[in-house]
Amino acid sequence: MASSSCLTSIMAIVILAVLALSVGNSHAQLSTSYYSKSCPNLLKTVSAVVKSAIAKERRMGASLLRMHFHDCFVNGCDGSILLDDTSKFTGEKNAGPNRNSVRGFNVIDDIKSAVEKVCPKVVSCADILATAARDSVVILGGPTWDVKHGRRDARSASQAAANRNIPAPTFSLSNLISSFQAQGLSAKEMVALSGSHTIGLARCTTFRSRIYNDSNIDTSFAKTRQGSCPRISGSGDNNLAPLDIQTPTAFDNKYYKNLINRKGLLHSDQELFNGGSTDSQVKKYTNSPGAFSADFAAAMIKMGDIKPLTGSKGEIRKNCRRMN
Repeated sequence: MASSSCLTSIMAIVILAVLALSVGNSHAQLSTSYYSKSCPNLLKTVSAVVKSAIAKERRMGASLLRMHFHDCFVNGCDGSILLDDTSKFTGEKNAGPNRNSVRGFNVIDDIKSAVEKVCPKVVSCADILATAARDSVVILGGPTWDVKHGRRDARSASQAAANRNIPAPTFSLSNLISSFQAQGLSAKEMVALSGSHTIGLARCTTFRSRIYNDSNIDTSFAKTRQGSCPRISGSGDNNLAPLDIQTPTAFDNKYYKNLINRKGLLHSDQELFNGGSTDSQVKKYTNSPGAFSADFAAAMIKMGDIKPLTGSKGEIRKNCRRMN
């Protein structure tokens, strides 16, 4: 039999291992107070830059929100979307869903510069992006939520994953549900997050097929959109139209009201109200803006939890466009 001293030593080792695992797990958790001591002025610093950017161009709020979404859906919320291509590195900016579409990188640069002045080498670009997305929604009249922090920045990116994982404007309802479920998000959360299309603009290439080919579309709405989006591909491809025809720069529930009136701009938008399983939720949000706000905020928090890099993984970039 083992001696009592040997057993004591073994028990001590086991206890230390458990404690180490516990500390490691707790350290890996995102927290709303992560920067309370290391960067207490973070939130007001980010908010000031976002407010200035939106004051110059209201559309920028939608762009920053969309950038966070496109980041999180590609291997987690790790700031990988911010990395520029180089001769030796291919990032995500030129993936199909992002090329000539995702914008606002200069604003993230400005935020990073401002944050570095108040707390250098402390705050990740991934956390800046998550915070800027929340601030954009609030500034445009939407709900607020407590952003969790503690993400670190990726040292890699994947153009292939961006092409594969980001939902397309041509998706069916089942495609949308599957795409979000692959990220750990429910159908209910998908419908709530789709409400982000209450702000922003879309290019003709993303809705051309809908306004000329779909039958579940208001006739006058289709004709209006056809006026600036010719049927022939290559003509007017980058012409823009509001995702929410009623209040394109205000974060509200009008997006869902548009769907009920068959005025969803994208095919994937109208799929949320087209005789399927999500019709009732669209009706709920149409009648209760409070329910939409609460569900959207909760879904944004959950989306921000997708596979973050924490602890010793990743890095804190000095420049959001390139690895250290």
